[in-house]
Formats: sequence, structure tokens, C-alpha cells
Amino acid sequence: MPEPTGVIHDIGYQRYTGPRLGRRHVFGALYLHGLRTAFGLGRSAKAKIFPWLVMGIVLVVAAGLTAVRTQLGEVVMTYAQFADTMSWLVIFFVAVVAPELVSRDLLSGVLPLYFSRPLPRGDYALAKLGALATALWLLLGAPQLLMFLGAAFTTDDGMRGVWNELGDLLPGLLYAALWAVVFASIGLLIASLTGKRAFAAGGIVAVFLMTAPIVGILSIMPSRTVNELAMLGSPTALVHAVGQYTLGDLLVPGGQGEDQIGGFGPVYLAVAVLLVAGCVALLLMRYRKVAAR
Repeated sequence: MPEPTGVIHDIGYQRYTGPRLGRRHVFGALYLHGLRTAFGLGRSAKAKIFPWLVMGIVLVVAAGLTAVRTQLGEVVMTYAQFADTMSWLVIFFVAVVAPELVSRDLLSGVLPLYFSRPLPRGDYALAKLGALATALWLLLGAPQLLMFLGAAFTTDDGMRGVWNELGDLLPGLLYAALWAVVFASIGLLIASLTGKRAFAAGGIVAVFLMTAPIVGILSIMPSRTVNELAMLGSPTALVHAVGQYTLGDLLVPGGQGEDQIGGFGPVYLAVAVLLVAGCVALLLMRYRKVAAR
């Protein structure tokens, strides 16, 4: 009987005996990676051009407004109005960043690798959504903070002036968060439907821009009720209407916002909440379907 010729070599493989961080740390790592991806951090120089160009634009505008206020002593634009004015840049930022966060993973087929870890399918979608919403909030909030610092250091009223300025800043940051949550929810849902980034970007821009004429058409209808509900026709107008209802003169001075939305402020607020909730629910359903394939 021939002797066996096989040999077992010990090449040093050992069992992992370190800490197992679990679901929370996986979620946090995915969220942080998504936030870095939104601004091109850890990626090529080409990936950094657009997000930092947009960030540079909003910071330059904020610096200009701060300089004018410092020299003339006049508030050219409130913090909430700044978020409103820069909203058109948010649309294109979402159109570029949202496909980078999810469409690339769909196209490359790496989702089974994500879901082989202790990461529920919904956590992947929520981590990406949180990363995009945070990036959008930073895009609108960082320039507001720059404006606040400029106003706080040049106020003539001492600590009272700084406190009053802070009272104007906080609603502006909350309004920026509203923009971020609504736009991130819609944009990420659209991007999750296709692995082709160009199609995803086009779909996002189309939803935000092509719905704007609906508001114009409804606002010239003979019915006053239809006019006051016209802003329901577009996500951008919807956010602006919620801002008019919640912020008042901080966004639209002189009570002009009441003429546009009438007494339908609570309706706009409810629709905004339902819109975000619906988009998040559809996003979670989408990833349950993708992961099941």
C-alpha cells in the first residue's frame, strides 16, 4: 500500500479573536464613507471638482453678503433667504452626488457583499440617505455660519447683538435641514432606480425642474384656492411654502407669504412630511427588492 504523499502546511491562518463591532459600526462606516464620497474625499481629483466648486460658489456668495453688511450695515439677505436663493445649486448637487452614492453600487453588483455582513437591507439605504442629507445641509449651513461669524464680530450691540443674530441663524439652519431632507429623499429614490448615473442624474433634474411650470399654471387659475395650493405642484415650491408658513418674515418680509399660501400652511407642512415619509418607504422597499435578487 503506497504511503500518502499529501502534506499539510501551516501558513499562519488564525481565527479572528478581536472585537466584533456589529451593526452600529457598520452603519456608521457606511454613512461616513457616503459623506466622504459626496465631497470627493479619498477619491481622484476629478471627483472633487464639482462638489467643491459648488461649495466654493456658496461660500463666495456668503462672503460677499457678509462684506456688504459689514461695510453698509444693512442685511441684504437673511439666513433663510440665503438657503432659498442657493436652492438651484442644491438640485444639481443632488443630481451629481446621489448617483455616485447608489447607482455605482447597483451597476457594479456589490450589494450582495454589503448584505453578507451584519447590515440589514434598510440600513444601507438609510446610511446613504443620511450621508446625502448631511452633505446638503453642510452645503447650505456652512455659508450661513460664515455669515453669522461676520455679523457677530461686527455687531455694535455686544452680546445682545450676538444673541439676536443667533436667533436668526437657528431658523435658517433648520430651514436648510428641510431643504436637505426633502431633496435627499427624492433624489436618492430616483437614483436607486437605475445603475446608470447619467440616467439617474437626468431623472433627478427632470423631477425638480420640469415640475416648476405646474406651479406657474396653477397660480394663474381663476380659483383663489387653487392659487394658494399651487406650490404643491413642485418639491422646490413646496419647501418654500413650508418656509413661508414656519418662518414668516425671516423668509418673506411684510407678510407677503400669507398672500401666496393663504391659510394652507398646515397642509403644506403635512404634505412635506408625507412626501419625505413616502420617499423613504419606497427607498426601503426598493432595496428589499434589489437584495432579494
